[in-house]
Amino acid sequence: MTPVPEYLNPATLKPPPATYSHLSRAGYLVFLAGQAGSDAEGRLGVDVASQARQVFENLRLALESQGLGLRHLLRITIYLVDSALVLPFEAEMADLMPRLFPDGRYPPSTLLVVHALARPALLVEIDGVALG
Repeated sequence: MTPVPEYLNPATLKPPPATYSHLSRAGYLVFLAGQAGSDAEGRLGVDVASQARQVFENLRLALESQGLGLRHLLRITIYLVDSALVLPFEAEMADLMPRLFPDGRYPPSTLLVVHALARPALLVEIDGVALG
């Protein structure tokens, strides 16, 4: 029998601003909605580095709500709003990723430069799929 997905909004994350859920779970698969760089109180980082750090914190919180961690990520997709942000983003990731994934096993990723995100102040958004 095919499992019925659960649609969840962890209390540790700011409620979604629209009609979607932060994550869905079907069996062992967890799908994470794109996370932006604002915290549970709605504070948004001022640059791509601070927003990227908060994005990964939000992904971690979403996964922890399912008893998982970042190590359970199968893949991520990264969205940046300007190609000029690629180098500063990559510089931040070079520092951040070894701390988040100390074993050096990073999830596969795709980085896309897009015209815009849902709000003008958003510079980066990351979604993902995890195995749990």
